[in-house]
Amino acid sequence: MKLHRLFAVMRKESREIIRDRITLSTAFLFPVMMLFMFGYAISLEVEDVKLGVLDQDQTPSSAALVDAFAESRYFKLVRRYNSELEIRDSMEISEVKLALVIPPGFNALVGRDNLPEVQLLIDGTYSATALVALNYGMSIVSRFKDRDNKLIDIQTRIWYNPSLQSVIYVVSGLYAVIIAAFPPLLTTLAIVREKESGSIQQIYASPLTVPEFLLGKLIPYGFISSLQLASIVALGYYWFGVPFNGSLGYLAIAGLIYVFCNVGIGLLISTITDSQLLAVLLALVVTMMPSMLFSGFVFPIYAMAEPVQLYTHIFPARYFVDASRGIILKGAGLNEMLQPLGLLLGYTLVVFFSAVAIFKKKVA
Repeated sequence: MKLHRLFAVMRKESREIIRDRITLSTAFLFPVMMLFMFGYAISLEVEDVKLGVLDQDQTPSSAALVDAFAESRYFKLVRRYNSELEIRDSMEISEVKLALVIPPGFNALVGRDNLPEVQLLIDGTYSATALVALNYGMSIVSRFKDRDNKLIDIQTRIWYNPSLQSVIYVVSGLYAVIIAAFPPLLTTLAIVREKESGSIQQIYASPLTVPEFLLGKLIPYGFISSLQLASIVALGYYWFGVPFNGSLGYLAIAGLIYVFCNVGIGLLISTITDSQLLAVLLALVVTMMPSMLFSGFVFPIYAMAEPVQLYTHIFPARYFVDASRGIILKGAGLNEMLQPLGLLLGYTLVVFFSAVAIFKKKVA
């Protein structure tokens, strides 16, 4: 490999990038927009759940339990019922999402060996939020019993995200999705554009080797994508308050590997397509969609079916989500990151050499 030829391709590509100010500006504007949209739009927290109450006991103890729900930020008392039939009608029109039913004799059992019972009725149309709301309700009832009956003293401690803010969980995983979306598109279009204009024929006739040409394309876009990653990580820290508990150097290493992996995917797509439209569609299907669904960005991988868990291993976003959250939130060191980073590096090398092999075959 001749370095002067490699630098010549890099210099040519860098000039084209700088001259294309629209592409350059969107390369930095779109990731920021995506970070804001997803950071604010996706929330795993449940607050102000509409609550209905059927208090059949009408005693100070039952009133205290209702107050415990009403004073919580998780529930908003919107309706009191006189019968269970009213609860059914109310849930059918989505007036309430959770109903608390306090049976007669509740007060008589408070403080005795026989624990008082209550019923929680939940609208399960949206199962994820319903489960969270139900757990909140059960927690309030449990604390009420503990306070009045003095059954147990529970002390809890939450690590890595003590405030339980879903924005920290979402944004720290969103870095992987954004870098999986835009760098492959930029790289793919760069080469396919040359194919459509016919300028690729000059490359075929030049003394450039395939690795020199592809590396010359890959490095400038890798540099731009690294700046993209740095900007969204900084925005996550300063704007969204995502903590940074680990090493900036480790994150830089992980980020560089992941960036060049995704730029390499764009390079690979560009070697097998000749149309910009097809290249864009293929890049979206291969990178952005799987990174959102199968990376653990929102949906935890351990909760997926076993065949799907195995399927997630073929997507690099999975490994970077593990690495970025481990470094940023948990302060993980190099030993803990060796496996995801090693797999990510191997993935990157396979992608690049596959692109080289396919491009060589086309040139031949």
